Parts: sequence; structure tokens; C-alpha cells
Amino acid sequence: MPLPIINSIATWILKKRIHQIELFIKYPNEVQEELLFALLKIAENTVVGRQYQFNSVLNYDTFTQRVPISKYEDLEPMIEQTRKGMQNIFWPTSIKWFAKSSGTTNAKSKFIPVSNEALENCHYKASKDLLSLYLNNNEDSQLFVGKSLRLGGSKELYEDNNTFFGDLSAILIDNMPIWAEFSSTPCNRVSLMGDWEIKMMAIVQETIHEDVTSLAGVPSWMMVLLNKALEVTGKTNLTEIWPNAEVYFHGGVSFDPYREQYKKLFPRKDFNYYEIYNASEGFFAIQDLNYSNDLLLMLDYGIFYEFIPMDTFETDHQKVVRLADVELFKNYAVIITTNSGLWRYQIGDTVRFTSLSPHRIRVTGRTKHFINVFGEELIVENTDQAIAKACLETDSQVVDYTVAPIFMEGKEKGAHEWIIEFKTMPESMSYFHKVLDETLQSLNSDYEAKRRNNMTLNPLVINVARQNLFYDWLKERDKLGGQHKIPRLSNERTYLEQLLKMQFAEPPLT
Repeated sequence: MPLPIINSIATWILKKRIHQIELFIKYPNEVQEELLFALLKIAENTVVGRQYQFNSVLNYDTFTQRVPISKYEDLEPMIEQTRKGMQNIFWPTSIKWFAKSSGTTNAKSKFIPVSNEALENCHYKASKDLLSLYLNNNEDSQLFVGKSLRLGGSKELYEDNNTFFGDLSAILIDNMPIWAEFSSTPCNRVSLMGDWEIKMMAIVQETIHEDVTSLAGVPSWMMVLLNKALEVTGKTNLTEIWPNAEVYFHGGVSFDPYREQYKKLFPRKDFNYYEIYNASEGFFAIQDLNYSNDLLLMLDYGIFYEFIPMDTFETDHQKVVRLADVELFKNYAVIITTNSGLWRYQIGDTVRFTSLSPHRIRVTGRTKHFINVFGEELIVENTDQAIAKACLETDSQVVDYTVAPIFMEGKEKGAHEWIIEFKTMPESMSYFHKVLDETLQSLNSDYEAKRRNNMTLNPLVINVARQNLFYDWLKERDKLGGQHKIPRLSNERTYLEQLLKMQFAEPPLT
């Protein structure tokens, strides 16, 4: 069958889903409530279901009274039992897949359960919805005439006690339907390679000969791959390699620090960027409009949402609200109940709502990734936007960065210390410093108050990182590729001190 016909058929099939999306947009609270009670009904005869008497939960208030908010540490004993082959503990159907995730703060690995229901009705459904929304907004798209360049995790799947664990992306690739593999590049064998650096070159060698129409992956790691493709081919931009490329689907880290670099890689005004919000625990939100930074919260993926206002988070008066009670522009920690048996699970992300009809969000950071040593309440969203503005103003490009406090000592005031790796240095570091600091003050009134006349905070300190410092730091910790990322902000100095130590050490031989 000719490719244009395949493109037309695939587009028609995917766009039929739009009517269902419009339904949960119209009735968000009803859809969420119905979903919660469906999950409770399905799991009422599990160990957890009997413990909390799911069969007699008749309203949301009873649910919140019986089931506590949980973190991974609270669920780990049950997850370990399931990994060893026991079933029906927190979800009734057999769970054999576990997404291995260490996040950015913990060296210890987490094993997030992934049920068949989550694979089909969350992750794969979301992948199709992403295409549906994109195609609905771009009538002339030729997405299926070519292939999608996917960049997943670097770990292979490992078998353990008749259960399997690996990067979520590896689990998804290993289970994907054949039609999805046919429309993707590289092949599964290359996608699942374990050695990240060998894999990068293998991906480049395979994909530069394909007709790539879309790309999908984490911006920081995709940037490494795309620069390698330019190096191998000798081309000046990526439209010379893939002239039909029309969209990049990205997620995992904020796109703000990388946006201008991607515009140079794809120097076409009609090239599209679509953001997603997913994690090992589930797929949560998708950009549903062209040229928008807001993400539509997807309400029918088997995930029930609750939110903790960050001004009450982990305090004696912490409160939890459901979707019906969220407010605009307030920072919330996300709590999920899922069709993999995560009950009122705190995923560690923070979001704010930019619209309530429909419910659209922006990811603002992590519950553990902020600086509030001096009452400045600085969050990742602030620093990402400030870095983007400083780069734009100084025509510079940043590879990565992290920030930590300089603690008060004696009569000396505190400050924020940055370490930034540049791809293109600013002509004037002093001007970059000025724009960065002033932009942070314009974005965050608490930071501005502490900086006014150096009242509490001295001017920020910037260390310029040597080339590949952050890459080497991740490599030393076996965290190359996939969802691994640099911790942007920290309330203590561990990461910064490690990086500064490597900064002045001899770089590793490559």
C-alpha cells in the first residue's frame, strides 16, 4: 500500500479519539470520580483492598480517611514481594514488569510496577493520543509517510524471579505492537542496547539513512544524539539530513533552556514542538495546542489525581485536594492512584494549573528540587526560564546547570552558587550574570525581596563548567541516557561539591 494512503488511514483512525477526549474535557470531575470507584472495585479483593475495605468505600472522603498518602519507601515491601512472584497484593492482575527508576536524588533504585492495564490503557493509549492531538491540529501532516526517531533508555531488560525490570522506555519498546515498530527507527535491537555510547553511534548510523518525520525523546539526551548526527554527516543543520521532519515530541526535562538551540538545529518556521509529561508511574499530560507550553491533563488513563498545595506540603496542616478543588496558578505536589496498584502515591513532581476548563498544567519541578534556605522559595521553573532569558539576551547556549546555596557563616550573608556548562559562551559573563539575576527577581518576588540591597542574599556566584563535566558526572554514576537528568536545584551542596571536585580533576579517558 502506498505510504500516502497509509498516512491518510492512520490519520483518520487516530482522529476518531478526539471525541472521547472532548468528553472528559466537558465532564472532568465525573470522569475522575467514576474512574476512582472503578479502580476500587477492581482491587477490592487484593491484600490492600481488604486491608482498607475497598468494598465499602462509597465516597471520596471515606477513601481519603482509609488510605494514607504513600511514598516509595512505604510500598517497597509489597513491591519486593511482587517482584519475587507473589501476586494480588496491590493489583489483581499479574504484574511482571517493573520500571527501574532512581530519579535524580536517590542512588537506590526504585522498581515501579507496570500492569498490563497500564501498558495498554495508559502508556500506549497516551502515545496514540499524542499523535491524535497533533494530527487534529495539523491537517496537512505527513507524519506516517516517514518514521519516528525514538530515543529511549540505555538499559536492557533483566529477568529476575520470573518478573522483568528495566527502563520504562525499554519495557514499552519490548511490548509495543508490530505496527509501532514498523513506523519507528532505530530498530528494537539498537533501541535496547545497554552501552549508551555505543548505542548513540549505532542510532546515528541507522537513522541518517531513514526518512525521519518526527523525533521523540528527552531534550538533553536528544541534543547529544543530534549533534553526533551532524558531526558524522558533516551537515550544518538537521533539515539537510531529514528534510521531511516536522515535529519533535519532548518531555522529561524543561524545554526552556534548549528551545533556541533546537530552533538552530531545525531552522524551519513551520517545525513543531509538542511537550509531554510522563514518568515510570504513568503518562499524565499532553500538549494539545500548537505553540503552547500548557499540557492537557489526561483524565481517562486509569489514573486518579489528587494534589497537595505546596504551601502546606509536609507541614502539620498539610491538606489534599482532588481535581474539582484545584486553583489556578498555585503550586501543587501530585498524588496518583493508578491501574498498576499505586494507591495515593506521591510521585515527587510539582505542577500548577494554567487553565481549569479544560484542565491544563505546567510542570514546575520536584518536591525535593528547590532552594528555600533563606525563604526565597526558588523552584526549577524559575531557574529554567531565567537561564533561557539569559541565553537569549547574550546569544549563548547552555548544556546543563545546577544550583546550591552558600550558607551563611558568621556575619557573612548567604548566596546561590551555580555551575553552568556552556555550549556557546556569552561574550560577557558579567552581562549574563546580570540578566540571570534580574530575571530571577522578576519571576520570584520572594527571591527579589531577599536580594534587594543584598539584604539576605549576596549576588549569585557562577562557576563555568569544563566541557562534558555533567556528562562525566552522570557516566561515573552509570546514569547516561533515558530519563536520567541533572538535579537542577538542591537545598544542600552535595551535588555541587561533587561537580566542583570533578571540575578540577583530570577528565576521564574516552
